Amino acid sequence: MTMLDKLREIVGETQVLEGADTAAWQSDWIGKYKGLPLAVVRPGSTDEVSRIMAWAHDTGTPVVPVGGNTGLSGGTYADGALVLSLARMNAIRELRTEARIAIVEAGVVLSTLHEAAEAEGLVFPMSFGAKGSCMIGGMLATNAGGSNVVRYGNTRALCLGLEVVLPDGEVLELMSELHKDNSGYDLKDLFIGAEGTLGVITGAVLKLAPKPRAYATAMVAAPALADALVLLNRLQEATGGAVEAFEYMPAAYVDAHMAKIAGARAPFATRHEVNILVEVGATAARDAALGEDGSVPIVGYLEEVLAGLMEDGAVLDAVIAQNDAQRAEMWERREAAAEVTLDRQPLVNNDIAVPLDKVAVFLERMAEVLPQVDAGAESLCVAHLGDGNIHYAVVPTDADLIDPVMEAVEDVVQDLGGSFSAEHGIGLSKKPSMARRKDAVALRVMGQIKAALDPKRIMNPGKVLP
Repeated sequence: MTMLDKLREIVGETQVLEGADTAAWQSDWIGKYKGLPLAVVRPGSTDEVSRIMAWAHDTGTPVVPVGGNTGLSGGTYADGALVLSLARMNAIRELRTEARIAIVEAGVVLSTLHEAAEAEGLVFPMSFGAKGSCMIGGMLATNAGGSNVVRYGNTRALCLGLEVVLPDGEVLELMSELHKDNSGYDLKDLFIGAEGTLGVITGAVLKLAPKPRAYATAMVAAPALADALVLLNRLQEATGGAVEAFEYMPAAYVDAHMAKIAGARAPFATRHEVNILVEVGATAARDAALGEDGSVPIVGYLEEVLAGLMEDGAVLDAVIAQNDAQRAEMWERREAAAEVTLDRQPLVNNDIAVPLDKVAVFLERMAEVLPQVDAGAESLCVAHLGDGNIHYAVVPTDADLIDPVMEAVEDVVQDLGGSFSAEHGIGLSKKPSMARRKDAVALRVMGQIKAALDPKRIMNPGKVLP
């Protein structure tokens, strides 16, 4: 019996792939990290995952759990390791509308959950460009963010319970449906954001929310980012905290989008430096009911706030979507960010977070600092302005300048009390940043947790911890 014959006994002959059949798992999504896996195994149940991990533990075989493989930090690099694909574990076990929860397996694709929730008049309020291929397990493993964090929080905030297979094959049953439970350490949060380095997430209890009855969506031009925050705060007050998204796209990004995407149009007749996509969602009937003139109250709130800010000079221009097609066009502009940005090489792909009132300060400082490091570097950014998350991409003139540029960004971020990683995870690409910037005591505690749960270091080895 070969090493892999035992895996075939567990999952079946056709669910263990080798050689050329592993091509889909030999590279990350952006093609930066490439390697040949030992094999790819595709379990169909938690029991099969448990048996696979028990085998891996006994044999000392490194294991890399993989969902939709849409990550941007090299977290699924698996040269010489066993790839454990969760794609077959794609059942929505339950969707309970009264409790507003979904009990799902790790391989459920995000858009599939969106569709199932919408059919019940609910939403799973996490969304981003890769929604058609990313999977729930990967989202949890990276604590993914997205465009609706300003209202609903990131993935961690949307999870009540987890099912996790530990490195030795034991199943950790944390599938709580409770909103309150103070019975000891919150073990669930150890695994959310751990990127598969502590165990394999196989299932989750997720929060659902009422589907907004109506949306008010607009592109807004502001004189400066400080004015955009005034808009955000006014809208939150006027709508009772119903702002679903607040996305910043500078003029340079809009130009790049139109150059890259066929048929793309400018958001305004005049070019503006500060462009904001804002969306407000109304869940109350009173805010969504059509008036006799066809007006919608939530749209009226948005118009009223924008009109007041125009009078004050805090808004220069605004276009409110009049139909679903116009709303979709506005969202396509923002969700095309990866396509617009990530094919540029060499690339420093920063995913940073700073306090909300420091976003403008960060960009101003980087405009001064970047030319000192690389006079010819080009920067391009978009931001989840409502939660302070900036995707600040830099194309240096030379690949040798990647690390100096990254460190310059880290210097400014640290000085502003921010984080070098907001929503994309650490993987391989941000391990140097972890070594340079993470508190030494925090790193030591993380290492102790890793050693306690995975003493053989077989779980996604070489990732996250420096």
